[in-house]
Amino acid sequence: MRIAVIGGGGHVGLPLSIALAQASDQLQVVVQDINPTAVTLVNQGKVPFLERGAEEVLRQVIGKNLTATTDRKVLSEADVLVVVIGTPVDEYLNPTYRVFENFLDDTRPFFRDGQTLILRSTVYPGTSAKILEYLKRHKIKTHVAYCPERIAEGMAMEELHSLPQIVSGFDEQAVATAKKVFGYLTGEIVELAPAEAEMAKLFTNSWRYIQFATANQYYMLAQAAGLDFYRIHNAITYKYPRAQGFPKAGFAAGPCLFKDTMMLSSFSGNQYFLGHAAMLVNEGLPQFVVERIKQHRDLKGQTVGILGMAFKGESDDIRASLSYKLKKLLNFEASEVLCTDEFVKGPDILPLQEVLDRSDVLILAAPHRAYRELRTKKPVVDVWNILPPSSQSSLMR
Repeated sequence: MRIAVIGGGGHVGLPLSIALAQASDQLQVVVQDINPTAVTLVNQGKVPFLERGAEEVLRQVIGKNLTATTDRKVLSEADVLVVVIGTPVDEYLNPTYRVFENFLDDTRPFFRDGQTLILRSTVYPGTSAKILEYLKRHKIKTHVAYCPERIAEGMAMEELHSLPQIVSGFDEQAVATAKKVFGYLTGEIVELAPAEAEMAKLFTNSWRYIQFATANQYYMLAQAAGLDFYRIHNAITYKYPRAQGFPKAGFAAGPCLFKDTMMLSSFSGNQYFLGHAAMLVNEGLPQFVVERIKQHRDLKGQTVGILGMAFKGESDDIRASLSYKLKKLLNFEASEVLCTDEFVKGPDILPLQEVLDRSDVLILAAPHRAYRELRTKKPVVDVWNILPPSSQSSLMR
């Protein structure tokens, strides 16, 4: 079977491509991506981003049954086209279908009858049906399936094999092909109708966003009352089974959770009140942190250091990271804002020790493991509660 993963140089497509190539030498997998830098790196056996365990496997399969290219002509040679293009939201927080129209207009000449098109990323409900209609309108007899990914970034090489795979399709051939493809990775397949699968993906991410918002709301309530949220959290969750799903507080960000929640909001006619409330809480946490610090310390003339610019711990992904929102807020309040990160690179990212030395106040924004052993006498705001007690700050209480 020949599989082309379109947009395969990114966080979703590349781990999938590597895992499929590793699963069977009977599969010929090609990563097709418009990013020439990513393609070059993949062909050199390098993963362009942090993904635990992926590069080691990539070096085993690249040049054998896995290749990467920017050339769209490879699409016509494939039996299966896996499309890793999601639905973005615009500046008004409404979904934008145009990205799919542009993609289909550009790639349509390379499609052929009998192929199976598998949509992999998050889409607005009804998108897969619109794509099928587009193909029929242009008299292309391609089977269409929707098989959403549910992988935690950084854990793809494990979870592609350990998690059940949801599959859906508009005809028996589409479903059968999708089951065969993902059957190489997992023995558990859950079949839904396409509309159900689209909604399942949105529900999954929005549910996590709401869970994080709940913890963040409780965190703000406790801290505003001068109480230690994590003492309360530990008491609630200690040997109490009905509270084991209660997450810790922290910046809930990244390229999916907020966006997918807003897509559900749009789908509901802006009546998704839980989603709206979660957005207000999660997006408001950086402002809460800044305002609480200001109640205890005048930031004028102060230098504030932000520890961690990625949107999550042990990641180099800055997409939709609330660390940058925090930085913008602090730019209005402090004399200088310094940024450091264990994995993110860039002209504005300074070494950790320099930030520690130059800062008057520190905010731990991304819970990288390296920060767990941080020792400093300077006040540190640690929303995530990963620092040792000796480094905890009273600025938030």
